[in-house]
Amino acid sequence: MLGLDVCEFGGQVLELLWLTMCYRGILADKKDLYIEEEEDDRNLGYTAPVQKSLEEIQALDKDDESLVKYKQTLLGKATLLADPSVQNVQVTRLTLLCDEAPRPLTMDLTEVSDQKDKKSISIKEGVTFRLQIDFKVNGEIVSGLRYHHKMFRKGIMVDKQTYMAGSFGPKEAEQEFITPVDEAANGVMNRGHYQVKSCLKDDDKNVNLSWEWSLEINKDWIE
Repeated sequence: MLGLDVCEFGGQVLELLWLTMCYRGILADKKDLYIEEEEDDRNLGYTAPVQKSLEEIQALDKDDESLVKYKQTLLGKATLLADPSVQNVQVTRLTLLCDEAPRPLTMDLTEVSDQKDKKSISIKEGVTFRLQIDFKVNGEIVSGLRYHHKMFRKGIMVDKQTYMAGSFGPKEAEQEFITPVDEAANGVMNRGHYQVKSCLKDDDKNVNLSWEWSLEINKDWIE
């Protein structure tokens, strides 16, 4: 007939079904990105407050001395002038914090336009770590800053996280946000290359930075 036995035919059918599921997963990931992010926000139990400009906030309750001191602590005495040519939130770098790492694991994010040259970090399997994101706020308060993180292996999403950083006032110095402790995958089957899609956005739906990078999980640290 067709030269295929039942086992071979069944194997090909299963392979086609697997490829179909993978393809649908990739399409769904692109199509439902913003829907998933909104669901993540709801899971955080977070409701965005009414937005106010820096000028409006500074004008509130001028006669309340304690509140004035609090606002000065949060925002500083000197108000930074907003430069329309500069993005309000500038993400500068990502650092993987791990006490066992033989050297600093830092990724410069000031230039991520060329996605052909993706950033990469290598770690040892099973270690615990945290991610630190450094950024600068220029001119206006940013509310509800949060970090979205998706990890893929061989095209299949294996992890998804959303972390609420909070609200930040403009400052001349850089500010930082550190995620809770996470643990790298462990075991020979989990070693290898992982693709990570990261995004930092806020209550105004501004995508302050979106970038892709790779995480290499190895048996030991690479010197």
